[in-house]
Amino acid sequence: MDLSIFGAMSTPIQVRGLVKRFGRALALDSLDLEVASGEVHGFLGPNGAGKSTTIRILLGLARASAGEVTVFGRDPWKEASALHRLIAYVPGDVSIWPNLTGGEAVDLLGRLRGSPDDKAGYRGRRDRLVEAFQFDPRKKGRAYSKGNRQKVALIAAFATPADLYIMDEPTSGLDPLMEVVFDREVARVAAEGATVLLSSHILSEVEELCDRVSIIRAGRTVESGTLAELRHLTRTQITFSAEGQVDMAGDALKGAAAPGSLKGIPDVHDVIVDHGRLTFTIDSDRVAAVLPELARRNVQGLTVAPPSLEELFLRHYGDEIVPGRTSERAVAAARV
Repeated sequence: MDLSIFGAMSTPIQVRGLVKRFGRALALDSLDLEVASGEVHGFLGPNGAGKSTTIRILLGLARASAGEVTVFGRDPWKEASALHRLIAYVPGDVSIWPNLTGGEAVDLLGRLRGSPDDKAGYRGRRDRLVEAFQFDPRKKGRAYSKGNRQKVALIAAFATPADLYIMDEPTSGLDPLMEVVFDREVARVAAEGATVLLSSHILSEVEELCDRVSIIRAGRTVESGTLAELRHLTRTQITFSAEGQVDMAGDALKGAAAPGSLKGIPDVHDVIVDHGRLTFTIDSDRVAAVLPELARRNVQGLTVAPPSLEELFLRHYGDEIVPGRTSERAVAAARV
């Protein structure tokens, strides 16, 4: 793809103090977002947080009320047409032409982004993706399920190389097997040097694919960084055999679950004993100090479970999720 219109490629996405108003409603409130070249960046937030509004502004489909927004160093509102030749976009709810076949829709979407330089290469990529996604391109658009409409957009996006992939709930409607194919294609384009902004409510997907994550709430960025950088905000779970640890655990072996019951180890939380295993949590930045103490006490069957992205998300949005539901299904139900 000829990038001469932009000269040296700039940071793919740079957002500073972004504000968007719809009448009296404030959709974005000084939002910051930076996506570096070549990274897969997770974009998380509950319904109404401002994710889709931000994406529309990045695509030049809506105009910012205030703040600075650049895509490859350019204003997406003023230069949307040129930028769209560098961007592949996959929405979460795909509508296609009812009288076109799926294959015709894929090819039309590809041409809308500009004719590929290597038509034979395009056909090879398209055919490979059709097979990988188990997609029947001969059916009319009106006959497709939501999942198959989603496949049209995904095949069109991945068949023509792009420098930036913007994906808003891209696996909506796909079954788990097709989600694996999607993960593989994202990893492929990232390995080839493309940048990906991935908005998703599937936290395991984001955790597996993304180099960095930004979490937004009420139109503002509340956390941004690598998972390693953000895990200091969460707690790590540690468990080991409770046998022979009466002196160490104290009241914990009698069923108490109060913090501090692990004698000599400060700042422990959520202590429980179940089926002969003692489990507690500790702030993740304290793990390095705790493990030598556990080794000194010669605990048996030690396991350490690092905090998940789901835990980090629940820490920010737990008040918006049905009490008592702490699984990924609960997060999905909250419609990130």
